[in-house]
Amino acid sequence: MGMTDLLYARAQMGLSLAFHIVFAAAGVALPVLMVLSDWMHRRTGDGDYRKLSEKLAKGTAILFAVGAVSGTVLSFELGLLWPEFMGRYGEVIGLPFSLEGVAFFTEAIFLGIYLYGRERVSPGLHLFSGVMVAVSGAASAFFVTLVNTFMNNPSGFTPTASGPTDVQPLVAMFSPGWQYQTAHVLLSCYQASAFAMAGIHAFILLKHPGAAFHKKALSIALPLACVTALLQPLVGDLSAKHVAKAQPVKLAAMEGHFDTQVGAPLKLGGLPDVETRTVSGAIDVPKGLSILAFGDPDAEVKGLNDFPRDTWPPVAKVHVAFQVMVGTGSLMALLALVTLWRRWRGRAWPHGRG
Repeated sequence: MGMTDLLYARAQMGLSLAFHIVFAAAGVALPVLMVLSDWMHRRTGDGDYRKLSEKLAKGTAILFAVGAVSGTVLSFELGLLWPEFMGRYGEVIGLPFSLEGVAFFTEAIFLGIYLYGRERVSPGLHLFSGVMVAVSGAASAFFVTLVNTFMNNPSGFTPTASGPTDVQPLVAMFSPGWQYQTAHVLLSCYQASAFAMAGIHAFILLKHPGAAFHKKALSIALPLACVTALLQPLVGDLSAKHVAKAQPVKLAAMEGHFDTQVGAPLKLGGLPDVETRTVSGAIDVPKGLSILAFGDPDAEVKGLNDFPRDTWPPVAKVHVAFQVMVGTGSLMALLALVTLWRRWRGRAWPHGRG
């Protein structure tokens, strides 16, 4: 298939987003870990916690800079690649974009205070500036996700041939499902970053079991990893239930569900084939999809065959990506349960092979 202008634009936007999201997600979470380390230093007087907070502050600064540059590229691409969309709906979704800019500059100001004010401002103000960096970073992700929520379920205006009228910016900003999507995104930032940090320090502890610095770093990352890993499946379930009602074609693609069924099974794994409209290699859980989507084992779940073919997303890619996300999230939740059980038994966070 030849590359069209639309496909080029989507590919460029996708590549830019894939690069940006890694730095943005870590940039949202690292300030929280940084503040927790700083707070532990002030509480215990332990120099290792201060050293950890300083290292995390440097990482936050680097991620902030890279995230700012890659985010600027995305803002230009919105206007250059999708001018008609931005021109027509800019006034509808302009508010969350503007608020994201406010959050960005607020984060920049307090990050400067935190990085260069450790010995120059009072300890309370210094810690407060770190908290504001964490809050501002979360606010940036929150407002950007609201735009994505609007694109999934537009609201707050009346569509006409000449463009949107009767615009209600607040209604548009908080489109249906906003609470699930924003919570899902923020938790994923904290979860992924905390698990990455825990993994790095755990790996080092395998080689150097007595390293006190890495034990303390692990004790900072593990609680956040465990809490977010257990909350994420709950939020994900609420989000999926909303998708089942508001975007049934998306749910059908995620689950590789072609035929409308009452008491639809849940498919674990498998690879959808849109030509034969089947899923090979999947394990069916009887009535599982009806239960998860609607809380009713006998609920009807619409399949892709009920929707025009040109409205289908790339089913195989969506299904596999969704399965990978759910699978890794489930493994993280299981690991969190094991970690918390060991914490309860040993009265301390695990930091060795035993």
